[in-house]
Amino acid sequence: MKPFIRILCTAGLLFTASQSCAQSKKNDYISRIDSLIESPTSPRPFNGVVLITQNGKIKYSKAYGFKDNRTKVPLKMNDQFEIMSNTKQITSVLLLKQFEKGKVDLQAPIKKYLPSLTQPWADSVTVHQLLNHSHGIVDTEKPLLFKPGTEFKYGNLSNILLGKIIENVSGTSYIQLATDLFKELHLKNTFCYSKDSRRNLVTGHMNKDNHFTPVENSFINNENMPADGVVTTAEDMTLWNSLLHKGKILSTKSYQLMTTYSILSQHDVFGKEKSGYGYNIRIVQYRGIPYLGHTGLGDGFASLNVYVPGSDVSIIVMENQMSEDGDLYYYQEALIRDIVLQSSLIKSQR
Repeated sequence: MKPFIRILCTAGLLFTASQSCAQSKKNDYISRIDSLIESPTSPRPFNGVVLITQNGKIKYSKAYGFKDNRTKVPLKMNDQFEIMSNTKQITSVLLLKQFEKGKVDLQAPIKKYLPSLTQPWADSVTVHQLLNHSHGIVDTEKPLLFKPGTEFKYGNLSNILLGKIIENVSGTSYIQLATDLFKELHLKNTFCYSKDSRRNLVTGHMNKDNHFTPVENSFINNENMPADGVVTTAEDMTLWNSLLHKGKILSTKSYQLMTTYSILSQHDVFGKEKSGYGYNIRIVQYRGIPYLGHTGLGDGFASLNVYVPGSDVSIIVMENQMSEDGDLYYYQEALIRDIVLQSSLIKSQR
């Protein structure tokens, strides 16, 4: 072979190898997530769906496991899951829509909208404090746990009360308002739970020592619907993220109120240190990368919804299993989130 031709061939091989290496690095998260959810050595098996999108395009999509452990029918990406506390984000939006109409003052005491409350704290706790869980209410018939606005105490009661406020000021049921919103946003596979209309809702399971027990009866009812009651698909959740975080649902002012933290809280999925909490959404930093997120757990389901504004990346993980070991509630969810945040999908913030 002539020297010049040999050089060309060598250069071509190096270029091809370089391209292959670059492509491998670019898609590094794919093999890492595959290995994680398919691993036989994980402390618990994965049973759910993962959907990662960027700029509206699918970057990773996989369903792994079963719809029902008794029938062993494989999960599909268009199956529907209970998202539990990720419902609270939707409740915040419905409340803020009433705020935009001038029907709710966020700084007003909740007694104004819930006149049936008899405790004296109803004249001091504000709507804002219900939205960010800094209200101190543990029971509508008991004294406050702390002075409103001074501490964070997460729970469902705040969103149950928010649901009642939404209904009182709008004159419409929470379920109807949510249904109308889903229709307006073309979230065709999202709905409020109903025991009489399950659609493609998969079965939730309790996982004890890697043995799955189906959950026969949901605890969701009309009262706690604003805290836990929405059912959806991974695709609809990514569409929700896109619409919400790109200004298609709320006004700029409302969105800023929702996603600006007003209290600090700690959650193991989001780190050992306290991070910001807005209106039913966490405002977090991961190695200098800002992102928004929330979890949902119960009824044999677990979910994680993460959105990275600087890279327009959505990370949706939904499982129809709930571990009885609290340390494993979101085991794969948190690791998948970290894999993506460390991947080439995320733009450097430096």
